[in-house]
Parts: sequence; C-alpha cells; structure tokens
Amino acid sequence: MRKNEGRTVGLFFKVSPEEMGLIEKKMEQVGTGNKRAYLRKMAVDGYIVRLDMESVKELCKLLRSISVNVNQIARRCNETRNLYAEDVDDLKKGYAEAQAGLLELLRKFASL
Repeated sequence: MRKNEGRTVGLFFKVSPEEMGLIEKKMEQVGTGNKRAYLRKMAVDGYIVRLDMESVKELCKLLRSISVNVNQIARRCNETRNLYAEDVDDLKKGYAEAQAGLLELLRKFASL
C-alpha cells in the first residue's frame, strides 16, 4: 500500500474462473485495466458510467469553426464596413448545426 493513501482496511475474497471472466469482460467494457479501482468503485457505488465523448469533441470542433468564422467576418466588417448576406447565412447554418448537436448531446445525457 502506498503512503498517505488513506486506505488501511484490507478486503479479500475469492471468485470462480467464470466470475473472474465476467469481471474482466466488464472491466474491458468500461475501459479500465485497474482491477482494484474497478472493484472498489463497484463495491462503493454499484455502477460505473463511461461516457462516449466523441459527440462532445465534434461539437467543440464545430464551435471553434464558428468562432473563427465570426472573427474573420468581424475583421472584414471593421476593414470594409460591409457585411455580406452569404456570411450571415453561413453563420446561421453553423449555429443551427451546433444547436442540433447540442440538443442531441443533451438527449443522450438525459437518457443516462
């Protein structure tokens, strides 16, 4: 045991080979290789939530793209004093995509 870990009570038990296979399968499903941490989390909380963050990453990329577009349009407006309808349409399209992505993400979180 590591110093200052705070865990001083040992907990030991045996499982069958079949049970060990199930534990390892479930550990693989949640993406962990740390058996102690997995068993401790399951014993204390009874569940582990693994989130697929790909949707969040895609949404962040989309929002970065929109902010870059806004900055470019603002720079052009400051230089030329012109705002083009095409630029506004592109921004509306980007914001609609971002809003749809965010709503889908919120639906996924609500279903947890």
